[in-house]
Amino acid sequence: MNTMDAARPWWAAPSFPLAVALAIAPAAGVLQSKALAPIAVVALAGCVLAHRRALGGWSWPVDFPRNILAGLALATFGWAALTAAWAPEPWRALGTALQLGGFVALGIAAARAVAADAVAAQRRLLRLATAGLVGGLALAGLDAASGNAIRAAVRGLETIPPGLAFGLKPAASAMALWLPLVAAAPLPRWLRALVLLGGAAVLVALPGEAAKLAVGAALVTGAVALLLPRRTAVTLGAALALAIIAMPLALGPVLTRGVPAAGIPPSAAHRLLIWDFVIHRIDDRPLLGWGMEASRSIPGRSDHPGPAALGRFGLDGGSASHGWLATAQLLPLHPHNGALQLRLELGWPGVVLAALLAAGLALACGNAVALAMLAAGAVTAMLSFGIWQEWWVGAELLALAAAAGVPRREADQASSESR
Repeated sequence: MNTMDAARPWWAAPSFPLAVALAIAPAAGVLQSKALAPIAVVALAGCVLAHRRALGGWSWPVDFPRNILAGLALATFGWAALTAAWAPEPWRALGTALQLGGFVALGIAAARAVAADAVAAQRRLLRLATAGLVGGLALAGLDAASGNAIRAAVRGLETIPPGLAFGLKPAASAMALWLPLVAAAPLPRWLRALVLLGGAAVLVALPGEAAKLAVGAALVTGAVALLLPRRTAVTLGAALALAIIAMPLALGPVLTRGVPAAGIPPSAAHRLLIWDFVIHRIDDRPLLGWGMEASRSIPGRSDHPGPAALGRFGLDGGSASHGWLATAQLLPLHPHNGALQLRLELGWPGVVLAALLAAGLALACGNAVALAMLAAGAVTAMLSFGIWQEWWVGAELLALAAAAGVPRREADQASSESR
């Protein structure tokens, strides 16, 4: 329910800092993805403080028993902090757990502040988010079309390194996560459709398979949720929980037998080698895991794939495109799979908490937009980036807070009230 006084100045609304952040974050992420973390911190803190000034109370992140999801989220990071006791780098593990736990608590508090804001302020938030996405997508498209000359100029590079193109992947994934917000913006239907389809086309054209798949997942999930909101939420929640729990169990036998990988992109083939290594390290400590942030320093992570592993995946032919895999690290920083990273680092307790949280988030989504964003974020988390990377957590928390400001459709509201 919206309780904020709509007569207050527009710049004093709790959702205003978030609106500003979403207006600048897409373009900022294109230029430097790491900028998303500080942008998120400032915006989320601004929402909480503005709520305090407007209503005279704090939007506490945990309010039992009404906010069990917040409790699950914070319990996950509480368990992560406990795993520092046996992590390879205890202080890094403890610091990351506390830092991200605080970040998530701030995001939850900001979401509650935005949910309590006036409808007019929430509509302004969605308009600015749409404008920001248009700007970010246009900048990304221009940068890609120019051979990344824009980002090279920002970095002061006289020559454009070949790998600079892959720097667009984080921004593309973040914009794929936020793109469903356009569907709820108070704009003419034709304009919303144009931005959604045009944005999807740009994201498909940019580097990075994860963003492409995330866009597809968001479009399909959102479309189905418009027709079957309750069933979509239940199905998505069950699918996410199952993926988090069963991913190591399902991948293990497949990777042990081997997968022909010579015909797939080299980056995807490297993923298979990474996952194969991670599955074996999970087997070493199957119950409690290796500890928070263990992916960065787990024994053997800097080794190269052996002849047996390369042969099992059909990568011992010495092809020009795949030859570099013989000298690739077995685990460069993180597993590029959220479910595997959870099981590797936090063991079964972390996996169970995360599965419950994912299922609960899906069931709590009040509209098709929120479900579409959750689907997009889940695809990216399962296929790319580390789940503890600050910029990605910041992008997710901006999405969480923005989703809290999306007005529910009347059908969705009635469905929610009948549960």
